[in-house]
Amino acid sequence: MLGQESGSALEVIAVDDASVDGSGALLDERASLDDRLTVIHLDQSGGPGNARNTGLARATGEYVWFVDGDDALADGAIDVIRARLAAVTPDVLLIDYLDWFPDGTLGASTGAELLRSVPKAEFALADAPQVINLTMTGWSKLFRSEFLVELGEPFRAGIHEDVPVTCAALLAGRLAALDRPCYRYRRARPGSFMVTTTSKHRAIFSAYEEVFDLLAKHIPAVTPQVQAAVFERAIWHYASVLATAGLVPKAERRKFFERMHADYVRYEPDHYALPSGARGAKFRLIKQDSYVTYELLEPVNRVRVALRRYLHIAHPK
Repeated sequence: MLGQESGSALEVIAVDDASVDGSGALLDERASLDDRLTVIHLDQSGGPGNARNTGLARATGEYVWFVDGDDALADGAIDVIRARLAAVTPDVLLIDYLDWFPDGTLGASTGAELLRSVPKAEFALADAPQVINLTMTGWSKLFRSEFLVELGEPFRAGIHEDVPVTCAALLAGRLAALDRPCYRYRRARPGSFMVTTTSKHRAIFSAYEEVFDLLAKHIPAVTPQVQAAVFERAIWHYASVLATAGLVPKAERRKFFERMHADYVRYEPDHYALPSGARGAKFRLIKQDSYVTYELLEPVNRVRVALRRYLHIAHPK
């Protein structure tokens, strides 16, 4: 990030989350050579949510971008973002990214076409409810700092900590999009929560429980279309966690599915129409609580997803 920008307008705050790998010392060494870098050392590890909240509290810039320590910026990202923010001043700037696989290949994001479909000027979620289907991550957005602080929705502890913040910002903010890949998201990194089998993935349910509570707080922004989009995003997010091989412990898959079904019944909007295709078929099985059939079809769905990912592989210069 610092290598892309030679001026003084960039501020980088690195939060050392009580690391034990020597990265804190490396950051201190770099900070001694570049006064644009501020290093904060935490006494105890509080996870990514706490690190982001800590960094936000120290940030002085107009916009803040939460970059995870194991990912990277795309070449030229800072200049592209600066140019976009010279044209618009949204509360949330949605950016595109590339998947970065262990073998070094890069794949287009699944949201690339969606970002190209939204209004070119600033817009609200009600104008383009489909943006709720973009990745629920802090790193895929730039937030206007004052807006994020006033929103009063800090990043949560644990995993899936981005979901309530992202949804609150999309519901309350003025949005704009940048359909250029500005970020490289590292896939399948050993040790990442997104490749670790753990019961903690049930946190996705409490995350969306907060989201549905948020809908009641933002009634003016919640059109029937927005309500349906948020509901569909929640159910699809649940299904994606369950579908990712190895995330949910085998002994807990049925209970995970039962919670999916319970949330479907609890939150389904009036007059909701099932989506078409494979997604609609999955939703129907979740609604009917048809766990055995769902599990029998899951290997077929994984092959379909893998094929789609293969077709998205790109090799940008």
